[in-house]
Amino acid sequence: MGKINASLHRGELVALIGTNGAGKSTLLRTISAYQKPLEGTITYPDGTESPRTPAELSTQLAVVLTENNKTLNIKVREIVSLGRMPYTNIFGQLRRNDNMAIEQAMKMVGIEHLAERLMETLSDGERQKTMIAKALAQETPAIILDEPTAFLDFQSRVQLMRMLKSLAHEQKKAILVSTHDLELALQIADKIWLIHNGCLYTGNIDELTQNGTLQKFIESDGIRYNSKQNRIELI
Repeated sequence: MGKINASLHRGELVALIGTNGAGKSTLLRTISAYQKPLEGTITYPDGTESPRTPAELSTQLAVVLTENNKTLNIKVREIVSLGRMPYTNIFGQLRRNDNMAIEQAMKMVGIEHLAERLMETLSDGERQKTMIAKALAQETPAIILDEPTAFLDFQSRVQLMRMLKSLAHEQKKAILVSTHDLELALQIADKIWLIHNGCLYTGNIDELTQNGTLQKFIESDGIRYNSKQNRIELI
């Protein structure tokens, strides 16, 4: 991938799209400090630049990875409470403010009624909401999600993306979502990060349509992008 320059802003849901192998996962791993930048720096919400220690980064950025979480013998509330680890003492003791953050995070994603359920008894959508609640309990300015809709049916994917947009707007979070759900991304996300032919293009739908970027990425034999209706059509 060539040189990139992009910014995440609080209050926005940004969808990261691109073909398999384009570099989406590499970009997310770099932002999340799972691997070092090949060059350049990343400026985090507190104004400091990479590299960051895991402890420092845990107060700036929460990450929800792609996994069909089958954790056994652990309750939903216990999973969500792990988001408070950056703020607890060496014994992991939860204080009043920690418990309040945990309860609020579960309420924000609508799983407070599942608090005492074991993870293995949940549906895929409920497990994904639990992991998002864990990220919210971490109380970071930014959240990164890698393919959060991968194991969900269509209705659940729509609900999850709408929930993420609401969280970004209402909680003033900067949320970056890597996704293959192109049509959902185009209809729900505030902005798009598109990796195509080794370059990163950023902007809202109107901007990426007007400069022809979306058409070049989407259109091929039998596939057309209807920019007026913001739809992908088979022809």
